[in-house]
Amino acid sequence: MTTPTQKLSDAGVSIWLDDLSRQRLTSGNLQELIDTKNVVGVTTNPTIFAAALADGESYREQVAELAKAGTSVDDAVFRITTDDVRDACDLFTPIAQATQGVDGRVSIEVDPRLAQDADATSAMAQKLSQTIDRPNALIKIPATEKGLPSIAATIAEGISVNVTLIFSLDRYRGVINAYMQGLEEALENGKDLSTIHSVASFFVSRVDTEIDKRLDAVGTDQAKALKGKAGLANARLAYQVYEEQLETERWKRLAAAGANPQRSLWASTGVKDPSLPDTLYVSELVAPNTVNTMPEKTLDATYDHAEITGDTVTGTYQQATEVLNAVAEQGISYEEVVDQLETEGLEKFDKSWDELLATVRTALDEAR
Repeated sequence: MTTPTQKLSDAGVSIWLDDLSRQRLTSGNLQELIDTKNVVGVTTNPTIFAAALADGESYREQVAELAKAGTSVDDAVFRITTDDVRDACDLFTPIAQATQGVDGRVSIEVDPRLAQDADATSAMAQKLSQTIDRPNALIKIPATEKGLPSIAATIAEGISVNVTLIFSLDRYRGVINAYMQGLEEALENGKDLSTIHSVASFFVSRVDTEIDKRLDAVGTDQAKALKGKAGLANARLAYQVYEEQLETERWKRLAAAGANPQRSLWASTGVKDPSLPDTLYVSELVAPNTVNTMPEKTLDATYDHAEITGDTVTGTYQQATEVLNAVAEQGISYEEVVDQLETEGLEKFDKSWDELLATVRTALDEAR
C-alpha cells in the first residue's frame, strides 16, 4: 500500500525533517526515516541543537575534549553544530547526488544575533559553508530587510541558502529579488549557476496563531468562522508569487544560464490549535516543487493518517485572497501581524541561541 508520505513525495513535495541530533545520526534513526518515511532533507535551528545537547550523552566525549582544550562557548557551539551538520550532509549525499542537489539538503542557521548586520551575516555564512565543506549544506539567513543584501551576497559567492522567517508576501518578493540579484552577480563572476540552490521558508502556523487570537478578540460568528484559514491563504498566495516570478523575463534569462528555481518551503507546519487537524499544513499545502519541513510529530501523523489528494494549492488564489480580505474586514491589519511575527521570530531566535550557549556553557563547566 502506498503510504501518505510516498503520495506526498509523488505529488512533488519534498519532506524534510525539522530536527537533528547526534543520537539520530549514530543510532540509525535518521537513516530509518529516510528509508521508511520519505525524508529527503533536514532543517536545524538553535532550539533543536539545545534540546539535542541537553540530552547530552552523544556529545559527552566531544564536550570533554573541547573543555580540556579551553575552547570558548561560542567556538564550542560552532564546532559541535557544524560537525553534526557535516555528518548529516554525508548521510544525505546519495539523495543529493540522485536529485542533482535539489534534495539531500541539511540547513544550519547563522548566529541570529547578526540578523541586523548584513556584512557580519555574510561573513558568518561563508565561514559556515567553508567549515562544513559539503555541497549539500544550506545556510539559513533570516529574511529581515537588512538580511536581504546578505542573501544576495551569499548566493553571489555560490553558496546555497535557506531564507528563513518569511511571513509577508511583500518581503517574499524582496527575497526573490535578492536571490535573482545574487544569481546575476554569480553569473558575472563565472560561477556555475546549476550548483546554487535556495529555498524560501514561509512560516505557516504562527500566522494562524496570531490572527486567530485577534479573531477571538473580535468575537463575532463571522470572525470565528475565519479561524485556521489565514495561514494557509498566506502560504497559497506565496506560491502564486513563486509561479509568477518563473514567468518573468529576468528569471527566464537566469534559467537559460542554468539557474535553479528557489523553491517554496512550508515551515512551522506543526499545528498549534488542537481543534484543527494535525496534518492541516501538510495535506492543504501540496504543490509541485515545494518542501514541507516537519517536526517528527507532524511527520508521524502524516505517515499515519494524512489524506493526500494531489495539488491543493494551484488554483486556490482567489479564495485565498478572499480569506485575507475577510480578515481585514474584521479590523485585523495584515501588515501589523506580519511585522509583529517577524519581530517575535527574531526574538525567539535570539532566545534560542542564548539557551544553546547556556546549555553548552553548562556542559563545558561540568566537563572541566
